Amino acid sequence: MTSVSIFHCSDLHFGHPAVPEQYEAMEAMIATRTFAVVAISGDVTQRARSGEFQRARAFIKHAEVFAKVICIPGNHDVQWWKAPLGFGDDGAMLANYRQYVNPEIEPVLKVPGATFAGLNTSHGVTAQTLTWRVRDISIIGLVRRPQIERLRTVFADVPATDARVIVMHHNPMRGELSQRHGLKNTARVLGAFADLQADVVLCGHDHQDAIHFIEHTRKGTVISTAGTVSNRMRGGRPSSVNSIRITPEQIEVATLVWSQTGLGFVPGPSKCFAR
Repeated sequence: MTSVSIFHCSDLHFGHPAVPEQYEAMEAMIATRTFAVVAISGDVTQRARSGEFQRARAFIKHAEVFAKVICIPGNHDVQWWKAPLGFGDDGAMLANYRQYVNPEIEPVLKVPGATFAGLNTSHGVTAQTLTWRVRDISIIGLVRRPQIERLRTVFADVPATDARVIVMHHNPMRGELSQRHGLKNTARVLGAFADLQADVVLCGHDHQDAIHFIEHTRKGTVISTAGTVSNRMRGGRPSSVNSIRITPEQIEVATLVWSQTGLGFVPGPSKCFAR
């Protein structure tokens, strides 16, 4: 198996929360380091506006010069008010995302040593994701059964030596500070990931970086949760991105945190897991 290096960022929130020097530092890091893949796990905008998507597209185009890029939508990229609870044009909710980022909302990317499968967990306002908290409207993520079957098809012909990577927005693990899952039915979803023999899950949404390992009977799954790159980091913590390296022997996830004094991302916590 070939080693695979990944730059994982999430919750860029181009728009009002943007911190320009942080995006510039990310662009410089992508340009100067050798990453095979740049993975963006949703929320590229703050309000799903055309201008925000245009800035996000510029960031993606820059990254594509130096690496393969996979990006999926987050809840902030969905204009849920155009089809709440299924009333209206369902396709209109992600029209701006499809126009400026990618017509495909669940892309598949194959590179030597790994297959990346996009999983859209941002479906707007649905009956399944409603809670008693008004602030949860459009916030909670959902994975539908046909989506799991699609992943099964995507991974069906992946060599046993290659890594299986799922890119999704909502966090399936409880956030340390939020004390909440971003996703409905997390136990069922994680069980499905185990059955699919997923090696790595890349997600965000919680606005706090985290690295988890879910031990299964067959094999474990590493969950890389990237923090936001904006002024909306939870608990006043610094913005962060994750750097991941997958080798035949191990999976290493290193968090890089923003240093205001150095105006760059510096090494933070890291964990290493045997494959």
